[in-house]
Amino acid sequence: MTFQHGLSGLNAASTNLDVIGNNISNANTAGFKQSVAQFSDIFANSMEGTDTAQVGIGSKISSIAQQFGQGTITPTNNPLDIAINGQGFFRMSDNGTVNYSRNGQFHVDDSGFIVDASGANLTGFMADVNGDIKASGVPTNLKFGTSDLAPKATTTFDLGFNLDARKPAIPTPFNATNPKTYNSTTSGTVVDSLGNSHVLSLFFQKATATANTWTVFATVDGKVDAAGVPIGVTMGGSPSQSMVFDGDGKLQTIAAAAAVPLDLAIDFSAINPSLGATTPQTVRLDMTTATQFGSDFGVNAITQDGYTSGRMAGFTISADGVILGNYSSGQAKTLGQIVLANFVNPQGLVPVGDGHWAETPGSGEPLVGPPKTGNLGVLQSNAVEDSNVDLTAELVKMIQAQRLYQASAKQIETQDQIIQTITQI
Repeated sequence: MTFQHGLSGLNAASTNLDVIGNNISNANTAGFKQSVAQFSDIFANSMEGTDTAQVGIGSKISSIAQQFGQGTITPTNNPLDIAINGQGFFRMSDNGTVNYSRNGQFHVDDSGFIVDASGANLTGFMADVNGDIKASGVPTNLKFGTSDLAPKATTTFDLGFNLDARKPAIPTPFNATNPKTYNSTTSGTVVDSLGNSHVLSLFFQKATATANTWTVFATVDGKVDAAGVPIGVTMGGSPSQSMVFDGDGKLQTIAAAAAVPLDLAIDFSAINPSLGATTPQTVRLDMTTATQFGSDFGVNAITQDGYTSGRMAGFTISADGVILGNYSSGQAKTLGQIVLANFVNPQGLVPVGDGHWAETPGSGEPLVGPPKTGNLGVLQSNAVEDSNVDLTAELVKMIQAQRLYQASAKQIETQDQIIQTITQI
């Protein structure tokens, strides 16, 4: 039995060296979690009771425990390098087989799916056509759409400006081609149903008959008749409308009614019949913040809600896993959301290679949800989580394991010498 102690020590030390060697070899593997060999002693049980003087018959490796401590997060230049800061695992699908990973080095394959180096798909919740995410049900493989972002026709046009109260009234009929027939003008962009951009111009003429009254005209793409009268545009059902200000320079009425937004009707068939855009297009023209002060004409705000079509020019990933596509039209759209999974007992996960783990009965069921919810960590794009192996500590452990191995070998050698001495008596 005396050889058993040395043999068990050799086996335990050898396994410990294997664990240490595996840790060291993966010191540069992103998302790798080191393991520790845990020892226990061995005793021979007696059927007749417990012998308090029993020596024991050696040691063994009771388990190889994984250490899921946080690894250092290192910045990178790839937006699809994603690090988890905190608890949780990426949920991966390998041809339908679900496993879990901490290695966030992803790329897009030729079909648009987000995959890791082994080809497994990153999973999450895809957004619908409106960019809304329904974070429920079974996560699916995340995919970048390759289609262009559809245009959105302008429905609102908000304009804030000041008209110069010092300007003289103009008695001449308005002519868009004659600057002497109006006091001020400004322009903005409106977008039709096909994504074509058009220039909406507004002209302001101070009236002669009534104080503090201005007449506003509108053109689209400068379309006017021979007399300079706008074609294809009406405001509140009329080619032009009156704006009345009070003595403090605040807008009181538009079109002889309360100062409310006007419906601007654009007839593209009259402006450019070859376009084929939906017509008429109604745009809510809001000028209710306009003022008439004794200062120069100036525009202080101009916004509209339409945009042209665009192709994806890039994307960003937020801390809660939301993937936002950025398009050449200057718009952004939510594409999907990455999910994380956690376990009651991560130690129960079994490594399956390629930086993946599989669940087991010992790990418990996966707790799946968006990052930053429950006890799940947050994501950091343009970064990777390094291996949590402390190389210096592993080298020290290797020296200790080597000494244990040498001591066990020496024990066997000593026992052999004792047996040889006994046999020679």
